[in-house]
Amino acid sequence: MKVVLFCGGYGMRMRDGASDLPKPMHPVGPRPLIWHVMRYYAHFGHKDFVLCLGYGAHHIKDYFLNYDETQSNDFVLHQGEVELMGSDIKDWNITFVHTGLGSPIGERLRRVKALVADEEMFHANYADVLTDAPLDRMVEQFAATDAVGQLMAVPPQSAFHCVDVTEDGRLDSITTLQEMPLWENGGYLMFRPEVFDYIEKDCDLVGDVCAPLASKGRMSAYRYRGFWQPADTVKERNALEAAFQSGARPWMLWESRDTDRDPLQAAIAELHRSSHQRD
Repeated sequence: MKVVLFCGGYGMRMRDGASDLPKPMHPVGPRPLIWHVMRYYAHFGHKDFVLCLGYGAHHIKDYFLNYDETQSNDFVLHQGEVELMGSDIKDWNITFVHTGLGSPIGERLRRVKALVADEEMFHANYADVLTDAPLDRMVEQFAATDAVGQLMAVPPQSAFHCVDVTEDGRLDSITTLQEMPLWENGGYLMFRPEVFDYIEKDCDLVGDVCAPLASKGRMSAYRYRGFWQPADTVKERNALEAAFQSGARPWMLWESRDTDRDPLQAAIAELHRSSHQRD
């Protein structure tokens, strides 16, 4: 399945007044948010990406055109030449499409219709939300329905408390918003090409497309209470950075290793063996 990523918004809540980086390019560890999202999809075998660019497009283009594998892969420097012990993106296909500076998300998707119209199903997502949700199960659920679209539903993220107040002003209960029977759009959407029958020029994706589809019973949701973290604000991005630095990185599913063997040592041995053969 192709993966359409919306990465052209201004991201005003992430702006610090000093940098013009688009939100998906803000770093978590040595790599930007969009890279983490793409690695998540690639982990599940979805490596054909369509990037819907807008504000700050040159930052995203330059990043991948000058991609440095050594930032996140071990390597051997042998006689001045870098020998990588792994690669992130060599088997990825990335299509860069400028979809307008101020385009709403529905319009951005409309402008890449030709790239996904022949797909049975395709992914669509924001480029700044990280999760450890089981994408394979999400795909299976969507494939088993006749829905036009599916989104991941997550509990509300607000820390506010909800109160139940009687007519005479007494409090019957106090509970967190997350404990309420409410769900919010968590992204990680999937669509069938039929969705383009509902997308009009300059429309919003969720309000103008998904909401009408939901009213017709043509939208499904995958409910998930596990790790899900957006980076809409500097505070949220800093929380992800702190998690990364602490080693608590649940979204980085690709880091899991087979405990019965040591692939790092095996790779080092192989590189040394091949180097000696050349010598």
